[in-house]
Amino acid sequence: MKSLIENARSFPDRVAERRQEFRVLAHGQQPEALFITCSDSRVVPTLITGARPGELFELRTAGNIVPPYDSDRPSGETATIEYAVRVLGVRDIVVCGHSHCGAVGALVSGTDLSAVPAVRGWLDHSVAGLPDDAGIPHAVRHHVVAQLDTLRGYPCVREALAEGTLALSAWYYEVDTGTVSVQRPGAGGAFVPL
Repeated sequence: MKSLIENARSFPDRVAERRQEFRVLAHGQQPEALFITCSDSRVVPTLITGARPGELFELRTAGNIVPPYDSDRPSGETATIEYAVRVLGVRDIVVCGHSHCGAVGALVSGTDLSAVPAVRGWLDHSVAGLPDDAGIPHAVRHHVVAQLDTLRGYPCVREALAEGTLALSAWYYEVDTGTVSVQRPGAGGAFVPL
């Protein structure tokens, strides 16, 4: 924690070096994309994409799970997605899964999660029937694509897709190599390097 505190203390000095950039940010945000990914500390969206402050609107959840839309029980995830699409007008939503994903690994292996009931309940939002015969990477990719299907159930996403103002993408990030691949529906749904 000490290094994090020291970094936070010196951050104003780094901001001062880029004062004009940060002054512009003080007037509002216009992110290019909503980037939905896992809470895993090894997955750093701005590092992966090279995004500068203000370019990505981020939503991080355990297992990069997108819960089903339910207007009667709004969640922080639902509010973030709706705000990104309707207020910020993002043109792209990326759902990015990753290698070595503990959440998907637990689902595939049937890990006993009784000691963490909130985690178990959250993972219930995931897809049923994740394939386990082809390994965790294949299951993660399958899971990411399923989250896009869940997103299509959000009224704001459905409307923006119909208007042609929004695109959805499924990404897979390999923690140990840094390789990012994207699902290409035209290639039979295969994931290919960006």
